[in-house]
Amino acid sequence: MTLGNMLKTTAFFVITALAEITGCYLPYLWLRHGASAWLLVPASVNLAVFVWLLSLHHTAAGRTYAAYGSVYVAVAVCWLWMVDGVRPDRWDLLGAAVALLGMSIMMFGPR
Repeated sequence: MTLGNMLKTTAFFVITALAEITGCYLPYLWLRHGASAWLLVPASVNLAVFVWLLSLHHTAAGRTYAAYGSVYVAVAVCWLWMVDGVRPDRWDLLGAAVALLGMSIMMFGPR
């Protein structure tokens, strides 16, 4: 696999994770913080985009989902910092790094 394909796959996973997290965070705001129920509309759109993006990968679905989950962990740690305003500690960062290593092994290992 070329470096360009690796970057494209990783970027797809990051965008996919942002769509999923946003799609889940908006209902959370409604349910836990009294935000408008209208947030469920963009939440639904984000979750539909999330599913569509996962379908664009050309490898087996199980491998795609497993590798994507690793990227989701790392993006969620970034979300923790950038949206929730909680600075990740070294264990959060180490966990995210281990997850990304797992994704790299699954997606980019020789077949």
